[in-house]
Amino acid sequence: MNLHNKKIVIISPNKNAYSETFIQMHRKMLQGKVEYLYDDFVPKESEKEGALLKYYYTHNYRNKLYRLLPSFIYERKIGNKLDNVVFLEYYLKHKKIDVVLAEYGITGAKLAPICAKLNIKLITHFHGFDASVYSVLSKYKREYNYMFFNATKIIAVSKVMYNQLLKLGCPEDKLILNHYGPNPIFFERVQNKISNHFIAVGRFTDKKAPYYTILAFNEVLKKHPSAKLTIAGDGELFDVCNNLINALGLNDSVNLPGAISPEDLSNLFENSIAFVQHSITAKNGDMEGTPLAVLESGAANLPVISTIHAGIPDVVIHGETGFLVNEHDYHSMAEYMIKLLDNPQLAKQMGTKARKRIESNFNIEKHISIIQDIIDNS
Repeated sequence: MNLHNKKIVIISPNKNAYSETFIQMHRKMLQGKVEYLYDDFVPKESEKEGALLKYYYTHNYRNKLYRLLPSFIYERKIGNKLDNVVFLEYYLKHKKIDVVLAEYGITGAKLAPICAKLNIKLITHFHGFDASVYSVLSKYKREYNYMFFNATKIIAVSKVMYNQLLKLGCPEDKLILNHYGPNPIFFERVQNKISNHFIAVGRFTDKKAPYYTILAFNEVLKKHPSAKLTIAGDGELFDVCNNLINALGLNDSVNLPGAISPEDLSNLFENSIAFVQHSITAKNGDMEGTPLAVLESGAANLPVISTIHAGIPDVVIHGETGFLVNEHDYHSMAEYMIKLLDNPQLAKQMGTKARKRIESNFNIEKHISIIQDIIDNS
C-alpha cells in the first residue's frame, strides 16, 4: 500500500469541543483518507456522511427503499431496533477502513471488539481522565485488558500516564509516549513587554483547581496591588470562582472572559508576564495528561508557574523554564509569581528558554509524525 494512502477513521465522543484542540490537530494534520466519527464512545455520526444509522439503511442493498424516507423516521422508527454497534460495523466494513484512531481509552475499549472482528488496526490515544479516574478504571478493567491485547498501539501523553498504563496491564511493546504539541500560531508571538499580567486558561474543573490560582493571586496583590489575572475558559466551577472573586474583592483585578479563541489567547500571551495553572489530582482520581495550555504558553515565550502534576514536569524545568510547586501549595505559587513581578528580566529569560524547549521537544509536527508513522506501518 502506498505511503499515506490508508483509509483512516478518527473516532471521538465529542465534536469540535473547544478544549480538545489536540483532536482537531489530528484531524487536520494526519495524512491519508481521513474520516471523522463522533457522538458517544460508539459514535453515531459521521462528519462526512451524517447519521450512521441512515448510512446503514441507505447503502445496505436490502434496504434501498429506505433512501426516500425523511431523517426523523430513521431516528424514531428505525434507530431503536438495532444497536449502534451494528451501524458502526457496517460503516467501517463498507468503507473498507484500514485503521481506527480512537480518541480516549474508553473509546478504544468500546471499539476493540469491533476492530478485532473486522480485522481493522486499532490505535488508542489516551488523554487524561481515561487513565486516572478511579470509577473509569474499575468499570472498564476487563475492556481495557481486551483492548491492550488487541490494539496495535496505545499512546500515552505523559510519563506518569505511561507508567499508569503499564500498571493497568498494557504491554510495554505496544505503549508509545507521545506528548502533545502546541498550535504553530503560538510560536509567532514575541513576548517583549514589561507586564504585570498573569494568564491562565482551561476548563473550570476539579483537576485544574482554578480557585487555588485565585487564592495565590490574592496574596500577590498584597505586594503588587496593580497586578492583573485573566483566567480563560468555562466549566462547572466557573460560578464558584466568580463568587470567590467577589468575596475577596478582586473584581477589578481578575477577569474571567469565558472560552476564547486561540487567536485571542495568543494576544493575551503576548501581553502577559507568565502562565499560571494549579493542577491537582481530583478526589475521584482525575488527572491531567500534558496540559496543552502549558505547551502553548511556553511556545509563546512565557514561563510557567504550575504544579508537580501529571505531564507538567515533563515540560517545565523548575528554575529554568518556570517554577513548580506541590499540589495545594498556593502560597508557594504566590511567592514565585511575586518573584517574577520583582524581576521581569528573569521572566523574559525563562520564557526564552521555555520556547526553545517546546520547539525542540514538543512541537506538533513531531507529535503528528509519531502517530503517522504508527498508521503507515500498521
